[in-house]
Amino acid sequence: MTTLAKPPAESVLVRRPGPQELHPARTHRRRRALELSLALAVPLFLLLLWQLAAAQAWIDDRVYPAPSTILADGWDRAAAGDLWPDVWATLKRVLAGYTAGTAAGYALGLLMGSLSLIRAALEPLLDALYVVPKLALLPIFLNMFGLGEGPQVALVAATVFFFVWISTMSAVMSIPTGHRDAGQVFGASRWQMFRHVLLPASLPAVLVGARIAAGVAVLVIVASEQIAATNGLGHLIFDSRALFQNDVMFVGIVCVAILGVLFSELIRFAGRLLTPWAPRDRGRGQS
Repeated sequence: MTTLAKPPAESVLVRRPGPQELHPARTHRRRRALELSLALAVPLFLLLLWQLAAAQAWIDDRVYPAPSTILADGWDRAAAGDLWPDVWATLKRVLAGYTAGTAAGYALGLLMGSLSLIRAALEPLLDALYVVPKLALLPIFLNMFGLGEGPQVALVAATVFFFVWISTMSAVMSIPTGHRDAGQVFGASRWQMFRHVLLPASLPAVLVGARIAAGVAVLVIVASEQIAATNGLGHLIFDSRALFQNDVMFVGIVCVAILGVLFSELIRFAGRLLTPWAPRDRGRGQS
């Protein structure tokens, strides 16, 4: 008599919900607290190591002053009112150039992204100008505007323009054709197409380019002020280095870092308000 083998029992995979599913709000708070702790711990550790190296004479504190010395000097200069004119000079140049460059870059990027003939006519020229180091344009702007605020503002505007133009044109070109077709089917006018299709679909990517441009604008203005300015944080850094006032030089560097971070975060915050439908941290890696 033949015996038939029993079929193997079916295996059942059971997945139990983890803390993220059971307590999403609590898990998110813990994750944010951990990220904030790491963000503060790393620079704090480096500052403490720097302070220790200066105190133990591992480094020459005449060349690399201790963080406590830099903080004290910065506080004294701020209290005496010597620091704020340079901060304001740099800030107003950045804001003026950034506003002009963003407006021009967005308008032209929108136009070139929407009309292929204009894109074909202008893109080769703009690509060639994009790869030119922007500081190389400073002598041209000096010839055009003379000494003063004009060359500084124009240099920032030219730098910001290319970042915003590229991000805007790419964002408009990547809008699915179905979105445009839907607008045409419903009889949308050009303004309605821009307001309800092009703008919402492209704005998140445009704001990413604008946030990158914000950081680059600060870098460019500091370099420009070191070459052709009589005030500003860039001039403060360069002039104090020439006078061997290294503590003042580091005060200027710290101010530039703070200004760049605040400006970038301001653009990020504006992006969250303007594009609530977009991922919250589009410039950072998602976890």
